[in-house]
Amino acid sequence: MSLPLMAVPAGPAAAQSNGGDAGTVTWSVRPADDSGEDGRAWVEQELDPGETATEHMAIHNLSDQEVTFRLSAADGYFGDNGRFGMLPSDQPSVDAGLWIEVQDEVTVGPDETAVVPFTTTVPENATPGDHAAGVAASVLSQQVGSDGATIGVESRVGFRVMTRVTGELAPAAALEAVASSYDLSWNPLAPGVAQVTFDVVNTGNTRLTVTGAVTVGGREVAFPRADEIDQELLPGEQRTFTVAVEDVWPLVFVPASLEVTPAVVGDGDGTSVDAATADVGVWAVPFPQLIALAGVALLVWSGLWGRRRSRVRLEEKLAQARAEGRRAAAEEHADRAVEADTAESPG
Repeated sequence: MSLPLMAVPAGPAAAQSNGGDAGTVTWSVRPADDSGEDGRAWVEQELDPGETATEHMAIHNLSDQEVTFRLSAADGYFGDNGRFGMLPSDQPSVDAGLWIEVQDEVTVGPDETAVVPFTTTVPENATPGDHAAGVAASVLSQQVGSDGATIGVESRVGFRVMTRVTGELAPAAALEAVASSYDLSWNPLAPGVAQVTFDVVNTGNTRLTVTGAVTVGGREVAFPRADEIDQELLPGEQRTFTVAVEDVWPLVFVPASLEVTPAVVGDGDGTSVDAATADVGVWAVPFPQLIALAGVALLVWSGLWGRRRSRVRLEEKLAQARAEGRRAAAEEHADRAVEADTAESPG
């Protein structure tokens, strides 16, 4: 009975797989010479078009049972997280994965190591520059899905094989889709966070490491951070980066700049690569500060308006008092005039 197959991309140098009735299988795969592991993490080779080179892989069966491992090679790539992977077995290779020949399988006893050779043959028409592939040892196991169906799972462990084809090297990188945003702090007395997002594209023919810096409002932040892995790009690869710059005050429009400084990986001659730069502004409208300022202005206006109304009311009362005083004086004057007239009249 055939089963659906789910391929798991090649992982680290050691892994384990649930083999069902056979128990748990644990194994490691590392570069080697013809006598065993040689301490390398992966294979780096420089070959002419048409040249063939032989390397070795050491498959260590860490489990307590004999295991038959399937061996394979495939094109390699760097994922969005910057980690290396190789195409799953259900995706066809189109580049260096096709250059590698390795035997189909190997049987390894419990706690034993098998050293298996593999060859890389560069086509005569291969383009100069870097080409990535991976070699791996895998086991098949069965898992039951949520719908009750049985699924065949291929678990792979391998390492990268980097081949540089001799010829003219033309390293280059470009910036695309540069954008910015600003996260306000709703505390009007605190600055916010500016973010700059951009794509770095490897437009050359060599593998590049990508470093750089983003400057916003005079504050500079380097990327990748010290606690992040190195960011490598193969020819033709593109990766999106987002760099956050803290403690940026919202000054409506804050000038910002971006500089990416790529470097060729494994180039002893120090081939230079032009830096890629971009100017980008950050719109940072100080809404909390404007709201606070509007509140202060409202309080001041309310105070001034209240004072003005009090002054008007006071002036009205004073005018009324003066008017009443004049009216009282006029009435008193009239009364006196009547009294005088009465006194002068004959009795």
